[in-house]
Amino acid sequence: MSSAPGALLFLCVANSARSQMAEGLARRLFGGRVAVQSAGSAPSQVNPWATAVMAELGIDLGAQRSKSVHDIDPATIGTVITLCAEEVCPVSLSRARRLHWPLPDPASQDPTLSRDEMLARFRAARDALQAMLERFAREELPGS
Repeated sequence: MSSAPGALLFLCVANSARSQMAEGLARRLFGGRVAVQSAGSAPSQVNPWATAVMAELGIDLGAQRSKSVHDIDPATIGTVITLCAEEVCPVSLSRARRLHWPLPDPASQDPTLSRDEMLARFRAARDALQAMLERFAREELPGS
């Protein structure tokens, strides 16, 4: 990925839900005008609930994978956006501008949550990210 002042990196812990959804939404919203990546401090795998709610918007997360923050070249990042709320956010060693958008993790290991409740949690996170990205585009990116 080439270095660009506007290049974005979304960070959370597992790089499985919030940062993956943000990456997919940003890629669609910015249409290739801005390089977009996501990563985590303890990467796991893309959460199937995230994949499901993004598919509702026609965004396929199938080509995305969880990545470690250590696999990202800091020179390629213009802005780091951390998405952690209740957990400790990963640190990026780049000199990029840092923004923090605290967003509760929609993932849960609670076996009492129904399918509809899980989808609602992930839709709420997706929709919050969409609103934050639209605001970011208006305020930060000329011509958006």
